[in-house]
Amino acid sequence: MTETSTEKVDIFGQEYKIKGVGDPQYIQKIAGYVDKKMREIAHSSGIMSQSRIAILAALNITDEFYQEREERVKIQDKLEMKAVKLGELLDDKIGVER
Repeated sequence: MTETSTEKVDIFGQEYKIKGVGDPQYIQKIAGYVDKKMREIAHSSGIMSQSRIAILAALNITDEFYQEREERVKIQDKLEMKAVKLGELLDDKIGVER
């Protein structure tokens, strides 16, 4: 059975209690990233509304996630193509007919 814990985190000056499974340091790390993004947006945009800053931070983080996922898919596709080519080369070397 996996143990859940409640971790207090500070995001953009607000304290939240986050319940999670696993390493409490991971929860702190994620909260720190959200806090950092919100502070960057507040600093660069001059927006004062915490809810608008949170929405923009969520959009930025989601954009990062989708870009990383697309890059991973591209890499996976390249690896699959190389594996097929390698298989064909091996088949040719050992005389396997296709």
